[in-house]
Amino acid sequence: MGASGWEYFVPYREDLEGALQQLRQEVFASGDYYWVNGDDWLPEGERSAPPRSLEELWADELVQESGTHSILDIFRVVGPGDTPDYNTVEPVTAEEARELLGTGKPTRAHVKDFDVFPRSRWIGRCAVLHDESGTPREICFWGHSGD
Repeated sequence: MGASGWEYFVPYREDLEGALQQLRQEVFASGDYYWVNGDDWLPEGERSAPPRSLEELWADELVQESGTHSILDIFRVVGPGDTPDYNTVEPVTAEEARELLGTGKPTRAHVKDFDVFPRSRWIGRCAVLHDESGTPREICFWGHSGD
């Protein structure tokens, strides 16, 4: 199948980890992710019902191998000084935004230019988006995951 790109916008909150976990719960509840055991590549009689929890989803070996092609493939936000690893999201720093976008306070208008930020498959990025007066308004989570 290959990796899929994904992008989500959530209201701003200072706690990036809390914002990520709330987003993951919302995406899981909506069913807006790739469920390998329910896909149409399987004969209809062999398709499984969607999992009832994130724990049940990730207990599945096929999901561990192929992912969900969504934010559900990201488990936590790395902190300052931490090295991003699989299933993590790395926040864009103000310094990084200044260097690559020319501003330390990116807005929604800058999202189209986010491909300048270094990234890897299975490691997401997030950025706080500001309004014209510099007030934080949203968080954008984006990345590529799945096999």
